[in-house]
Amino acid sequence: MNEVRPQRSSFGIGNVVLCALALAGCAVGPDYQRPHPGPLPTDWKAGSPWKEGQPRDAERKQNFWEVFDDAVLAGLELEVTTNSPNVRAAFERVEQSRAIARISRADLFPGLSVDPHGNRTRYSPSRPAQPGSLVSSYTGNDFVLPLDLSYEVDLWGRVRRTFRAAREQAQASAAAYQNVLLSLQAEVAQTYFMIRSIDLDRSVVSETIKLRKKNLSLVESLHQGGVDSQVDVAQAETELASVQADFVGLELRRAQLENALAALCGQTPSSFSLAQTSRVYHPPVIPVGLPADLLERRPDVAEAERSMSAASEGIGIAKAAFFPAIHLTGAAGVESVELKDIFNWENRIWSIGPNLSLPLFEGGRNRAGVQRAEAAYNEAVAQYRSQVLVAFHEVEDGLVGLRLLKEQFEAQMRAVDGAKKVADLSRLRYKEGLASYFEVVLAERTALENEILAYQLNGQRIVTTVVLIKALGGGWKVDNATMTNRVAPLQKTE
Repeated sequence: MNEVRPQRSSFGIGNVVLCALALAGCAVGPDYQRPHPGPLPTDWKAGSPWKEGQPRDAERKQNFWEVFDDAVLAGLELEVTTNSPNVRAAFERVEQSRAIARISRADLFPGLSVDPHGNRTRYSPSRPAQPGSLVSSYTGNDFVLPLDLSYEVDLWGRVRRTFRAAREQAQASAAAYQNVLLSLQAEVAQTYFMIRSIDLDRSVVSETIKLRKKNLSLVESLHQGGVDSQVDVAQAETELASVQADFVGLELRRAQLENALAALCGQTPSSFSLAQTSRVYHPPVIPVGLPADLLERRPDVAEAERSMSAASEGIGIAKAAFFPAIHLTGAAGVESVELKDIFNWENRIWSIGPNLSLPLFEGGRNRAGVQRAEAAYNEAVAQYRSQVLVAFHEVEDGLVGLRLLKEQFEAQMRAVDGAKKVADLSRLRYKEGLASYFEVVLAERTALENEILAYQLNGQRIVTTVVLIKALGGGWKVDNATMTNRVAPLQKTE
């Protein structure tokens, strides 16, 4: 007798799978488009002939400290790049976010696992059974070698958007790493130039101490000759002690900054020292015609924009919760009561079929999820626009600061020249008996204060230059041949 086989439906499981895969190209929710950052200036208040440009945060930047032509500073920047624990921690956060993105990407593919197991079981004669049937105890083996398949059909784009959101967060983490690195490099440069400014102050105060000692010897000799009073001697001693105290104060401030610089470079203070120098630094000339879009290379702006993109994907993920989820599951393998027959083809087993999950009533959970995602995206947009405004604000501060500090420094240098002339004339008048020692003290004190202030202003100009470079995202030059500001290559997560 011929075996009677059931007729297969013309619309079988294979067609169901094909239709599901065809629908998988759909995705609910908005596709991300970068919003306008808000009103942008077409020129700078400081008067520089800059123009508005397009964002280019992916450009490779120079080692900004090279514009200062200082080998010691270059060595310190290399140390902070390779030794700073803060940089290493930021890099490891990038690695974590990339791993999360790879985990999310894995959901785009079917999951396949093997779970072999075997057991020997004794069944009770008192187990539940159909009434009237004969039930007895027995012991049996069961060996199974299954291969399980699981795959979520991404009809509504939930899995794809989850992966894209994780990828954008990984890129935001990479931008955060660059921001940490740039901030630390700028802080090293600022601290270094503050120390160099103190070195110049110490040189001035050291020369003043020598001068005050000569003045004290002169006053004491005149007093012994009956020309000057004991009051002038006491005044000379007071001025000498005052300048010596100032020198000790500068030593303390320099030691504190040196310790801070050691910590930035990942070293202990006891193993770090910076030799004094009398070099006078001058701010580098800012090229004319730099485009305003240089600040779009800022890593904090890039981080805000990529976080905004990830938040946009979250809206689609939340909306997908309103729609049914389809999982394709399958299993194939062999099963036998005897281990020796486990690979017998007649003992094969298999199953396949879709699982459908349709939300019917969630108590407003899904709607609240969409509202939360939309609010998170709107927050990210506001933060992005705020970061762009901060960028323009910091660049304006740097430009205005450099221009006004230059004018102030030039005026201060004229004051220094005048004060030194007055001090020289006062000492000459005192030696000739035409002026009191109080006039000499006042003139020398004024000359010292003006000279120290001049060096401090020049130091502020250098530090402000570093601040402007940081505000521009790392300088005004682009080097496409080499990748800088890296502990290890950072590439976009695919």
